[in-house]
Amino acid sequence: MQLGFVVVRGRSMEPTYVDGDVLLAAYGAPPRVGDPHIVRLPDGPDGPRPIAVKRVTSRGSDGWWVERDSTREGVDSWLVGALADDAVLARVLWPRKPRHVAAMRRCRTLVATFRKKREKR
Repeated sequence: MQLGFVVVRGRSMEPTYVDGDVLLAAYGAPPRVGDPHIVRLPDGPDGPRPIAVKRVTSRGSDGWWVERDSTREGVDSWLVGALADDAVLARVLWPRKPRHVAAMRRCRTLVATFRKKREKR
């Protein structure tokens, strides 16, 4: 298992994650139903889709079913079907729960404020 950081791009996982959030992910970790994961979605009509964050909601005979948290934006298994085992790349370790996300955003705001003050010197 290898750890890595992932930056969220897009709005498909709102309100859980927003564009710019940084996630800690475990590559090679077994998928866990209910948790967010880093996945490779099948190519679309315009070519390859970017690596995405989606929530694994079930495991069927045809693969892993993944869904977005946003009701308005994004691509998930409702559009592309179940994903093969090798398309589920990593499990998000942190932040996973809303209170952890709120703490992470407060930290990000504090760091940005500190940087601005330091740049003024």
